[in-house]
Amino acid sequence: MNAPSTPGPAADGGPAMDIYHQFRGLIVSGQLGAGERLPTVRQTAADLGVAAGTAAKAYKLLEHDGFVVTRTAAGTRVAESAAVLPGTIVRRIRDLAAEAEASGSGLDDVVNALRAVWRS
Repeated sequence: MNAPSTPGPAADGGPAMDIYHQFRGLIVSGQLGAGERLPTVRQTAADLGVAAGTAAKAYKLLEHDGFVVTRTAAGTRVAESAAVLPGTIVRRIRDLAAEAEASGSGLDDVVNALRAVWRS
């Protein structure tokens, strides 16, 4: 994903850009997968202690840059083209990480096991 070619609202900075960068980071790092739903604008605003308009501006910037798609009935979801991994894979990775942590397994052991399974 490339940033907008013209300065526009993204150049203003402020809380909306902080929200934009937080969600963008989650998407490009694979922590949010394709098709995964973002919280509502109101929920994001409440969670972060900002005005709903500020959160809405961040969501509009994410949509403008192709990271999310907003549909009336479906809400705002990670765009298929922006995500590193499908949402189903990301959810299973989260489950694996939680289960591994609960069992006391180390990250290196889990990653090595995944690599071995991948290659087989």
